[in-house]
Amino acid sequence: MQCPLLYRFRVIDKLPEKPSEAATRGTLVHAVLERLFDAPAADRTAPRARALIPGQWERLLEAKPELGELFAGDAEGERLSRWLGEAERLVERWFSLEDPTRLEPAERELFVETELESGLRLRGVIDRVDVAPTGDVRIVDYKTGKAPRPEYAEGPLFQMKFYALVIWRLKGIVPRRLQLVYLGSGDVLTYDPVVADLERVERKLLALWEAIALATETGDWRPRPTKLCGWCDHQAVCPEFGGTPPVYPLSVRPAESGEDDQGRMGSDRAEAGRPVALEGR
Repeated sequence: MQCPLLYRFRVIDKLPEKPSEAATRGTLVHAVLERLFDAPAADRTAPRARALIPGQWERLLEAKPELGELFAGDAEGERLSRWLGEAERLVERWFSLEDPTRLEPAERELFVETELESGLRLRGVIDRVDVAPTGDVRIVDYKTGKAPRPEYAEGPLFQMKFYALVIWRLKGIVPRRLQLVYLGSGDVLTYDPVVADLERVERKLLALWEAIALATETGDWRPRPTKLCGWCDHQAVCPEFGGTPPVYPLSVRPAESGEDDQGRMGSDRAEAGRPVALEGR
């Protein structure tokens, strides 16, 4: 949806991307908020959360040593110290938005996956799932950036509706509330979905997958220039910046008229290297 060519570079070509300070800070903050709930309710305090940051950073480095490149040349550790301080401020702000001593998440970092009747698989990882005594389900997602202006809020909400659709198709339950917690600006955005919302999202995903299937088979992946292009790691191979994409790694054939796109969605028709599912992130 953001850029078809970027989708190709990431999913089909699997071109490497450099780690960024912002994205890695988000991963660190998510890990801290997840681990904080390991403690008894009374011990879920801001000082305890801050104390988790160094250890979680070491765990990230152990799992992905390449993250150390973010602070190459930082001999005195000043950049790293500022970066960790920014993570601390994000974690502290969360306590002004939610009270973890009053929360007992049913799930944290929950991997979910379901298959629609069309054969399209949907999967994603949900930051937090709360279940009320009444059985009502709330899906919570942490964002370390700032809340978007109202006219741009539909993008993040689409991600949450994606998760809600997966839960509905998987469990037969429509989540009562979708909640986005923006730690960068201190805002909380909520939305209460209904079945009609999720049905619309499902139709949109099917249409999106048909477009992906067609582009995969024809090799026609077009760039969609936006302000985000300035942060893209693939400018050197993007036609918008005078680059040439790498040789397409899949076989290409013209689309046949009257062909049933839905029939190409099932994993039994997928070929090596071709995407077979949509992931929510």
